[in-house]
Amino acid sequence: MKLKIEELVHAYIHSQCDFEKEIVLTNHFQADWEADILIINAEGFSHEIEIKLSKSDFKNDFKKSYVNISTGEKFLKHDKICCGDYICNSFSFLLPMGMIEHSAIPEHCGIIEFYHNVDSWETEFYLIRKPKTVHEDSYWKLADKDLFIRKMALNLLYKKMEVKGKHKELIFKNPFDIKKIK
Repeated sequence: MKLKIEELVHAYIHSQCDFEKEIVLTNHFQADWEADILIINAEGFSHEIEIKLSKSDFKNDFKKSYVNISTGEKFLKHDKICCGDYICNSFSFLLPMGMIEHSAIPEHCGIIEFYHNVDSWETEFYLIRKPKTVHEDSYWKLADKDLFIRKMALNLLYKKMEVKGKHKELIFKNPFDIKKIK
């Protein structure tokens, strides 16, 4: 039986993160892409962790390009990260042990490898290389904290509806179509 990505994420955040001191989000859309895991500590230092379970998925991460909305300029994801034009302070890959040669991973990226024992269903994590800090700005200097909290609350509401199975039987208006209450 193969480890599912949700099981890997659960094992990582519950063994490696401190929920008393950190904000930990999964599949959080920020900047120009979705972070598999986003960790923001009490000082506002942020770390994105990208999970790659295959060599082809890893290679595709370096082909992703984005367009700067104001200038129309196209840039590659890892060029944006390594030059510091990026909301997070650091970036790491979370990979199966031995899947990618460490020399193939850019120096700005941290490397976290995991080993999953299918017999005991235990997953162990190994910090191979710490990520480089690409800038010193707090996440909250670059992102609106109040808007961030409101989006988190909205996402929790949607998740609650999904868990209860209500999202399929209820009809909601698009929240952007609903006028603000004055």
